[in-house]
Amino acid sequence: MPVDRLLPSEDAAELIALTRDIADKVLDPIVDEHERTETYPDGVFPQLGAAGLLSLPQPEQWGGGGQPYEVYLQVLEEIAARWATVAVAVSVHSLSTHALLSFGTEEQKGRWLPGMLSGNQIGAYSLSEPQAGSDAAALRCAATRDGDHYVLNGSKAWITHGGKADFYTLFARTGDGSKGISCFLVPGDLEGLSFGKPEEKMGLHAVPTTAAFYDNARLDADRLIGAEGQGLSIAFSALDAGRLGIAAVAVGIAQAALDEATRYANERTTFGRKIIDHQGLGFVLADMAAAVVSARATYLDAARRRDLGLPYSTQASVAKLIATDAAMKVTTDAVQVLGGVGYTRDFRPERYMREAKITQIFEGTNQIQRLVIARGLTA
Repeated sequence: MPVDRLLPSEDAAELIALTRDIADKVLDPIVDEHERTETYPDGVFPQLGAAGLLSLPQPEQWGGGGQPYEVYLQVLEEIAARWATVAVAVSVHSLSTHALLSFGTEEQKGRWLPGMLSGNQIGAYSLSEPQAGSDAAALRCAATRDGDHYVLNGSKAWITHGGKADFYTLFARTGDGSKGISCFLVPGDLEGLSFGKPEEKMGLHAVPTTAAFYDNARLDADRLIGAEGQGLSIAFSALDAGRLGIAAVAVGIAQAALDEATRYANERTTFGRKIIDHQGLGFVLADMAAAVVSARATYLDAARRRDLGLPYSTQASVAKLIATDAAMKVTTDAVQVLGGVGYTRDFRPERYMREAKITQIFEGTNQIQRLVIARGLTA
């Protein structure tokens, strides 16, 4: 059932209508097969790019859509309600452009941004390492200056679109301590860069998540973004926006689960009545609906603060925490509403439940979100 959205303009309403049309015609008919067979959806991202959906919040100056973040996130939610894997990849693509947009020189932006935002490229974000997840300051992958190049050695982990992306926003060590990490824009075809086999994940099967390995890979020095040692501040500045992306994805998953459970409850009968008419089950669905609406409100509040240029770091963590916990609860309840068939792969809620789990983990676990929120309360 389409969400009744309050949008800031007629253009935004038309954009949501376009997104729904593409999601219903392009994504929904093929999602089950690709997730079941764990096959990459060739052609899907180019179609989204051609419609302008891969660069909505970036400035028009560089080929982006110039849309407010509150509109972009609602587009992302609509995509996630049909195919969470694709929505996560779209969010990560947006995250991967942040460093160059916010910290690159004008020459760097003019050289690379139009291609990155053209809709013909997809980007990836390469921060985590096997021993450095939430503790980003523990990175070991090294970038050593050698004349007009940096020589890259080491490994990275948990890269969405690993091996498929056209470019990677990489964080690597150029010095000691937390001030010794720098940011680089790495082309996907860099010699000396290779990728591990895709991780065997609980969900999000259609887009690979891999490790990356740098073996004396020589990168042009002009691909350093910002100053040496500025990497962690660049990474953390991007994560607030990324957390809002994941919050929107989580709400999309939860909305899809609610819709599926509601549809089933209106069709299934027991003891001579639709099961939705039994108070015990009707109240479960009511709580699910309240959770979805509340979660949506938290990410929109944070997005509107971002659009106004106000601080929103705490609100982004609140949105990510509330929305992803809600998605886990709502999808679990959706399985319960469907009963035995909810536990089978013949119905989508079991997939939604598996997909919801990862939203509580990436872009900072929900335990990390609680740390961020608590620090915001410290005088």
